[in-house]
Amino acid sequence: MNRADKARKIGEMLDELYPTTPVPLNHSSAYTLLVAVMLSAQTTDKKVNEVTPALFAKASTPEQMSKL
Repeated sequence: MNRADKARKIGEMLDELYPTTPVPLNHSSAYTLLVAVMLSAQTTDKKVNEVTPALFAKASTPEQMSKL
C-alpha cells in the first residue's frame, strides 16, 4: 500500500468515525465564521461565543466592520 492509498484509507476511516464535525463557534455566514476563528486563536471558543453577538450586532459584514 503506497502513501496515497494509506491516506485515502485513513480518510475513509475518519469519515466513518466522525461523519459530521460540529463547529463550536456560533456564526451566521462565512465572514462571521472567519472572524470568530481569528478571535478563537486569541482566546477560548466559549469566550468568542460570548462576545461575538454584540460585535456582529454592530458589524456583521466586512464593509460594516471596516467602518468600526
